[in-house]
Amino acid sequence: MGNFLIKERTSLEDAFFLKQDKILIEKLKQLEKMKKTKEEYKKVSGINNDHVLQKFIDLDIPVDIVACLAVVPLIEVAWADGNVDDKEKKYILENSEKFGVSKQGIELELIERWLQHRPETKLLDAWFNYIHGICENMSPQEKEEFKKVVLEHIYEIANVSGGLFNTGIGNKISKKEKEVIGKLENAFN
Repeated sequence: MGNFLIKERTSLEDAFFLKQDKILIEKLKQLEKMKKTKEEYKKVSGINNDHVLQKFIDLDIPVDIVACLAVVPLIEVAWADGNVDDKEKKYILENSEKFGVSKQGIELELIERWLQHRPETKLLDAWFNYIHGICENMSPQEKEEFKKVVLEHIYEIANVSGGLFNTGIGNKISKKEKEVIGKLENAFN
């Protein structure tokens, strides 16, 4: 009976350690996947900060979407009034290449979808993270110049349509658009 107990204990220990090995192997696979994903994020965004890259993972933002993040503020301003009009769509699609979006890639399809259906708020969170990561590697002067360029595009989209009966007469930028622009501007602070 003593041998039986020893064999049973050995069998239970083997099962326990086998289960622990499987858990460790799965964790190792997840770490490898995370490392690979961070490298992909690094490549498409130009961001090297590990904390910022981890935030993309935490937000569960696919790599192909990170490639489109530069267009997110334009999308946000276009949706500020609750819908995107044809002038705003045209402006964004015609200017997306300036932001590094390929005219033939999945990125353009994503942008077209965002113009049809308002994206989730986590996309804006990802943009704030993106801006933080980019600005972190800039001097104050470079950061200010970058901010100026981004805000120019944001104001351009805000001015594309609007005014009295969408004619461009009067104040083109709505109160809601101004609120969104203020929030976007704070990303650089």
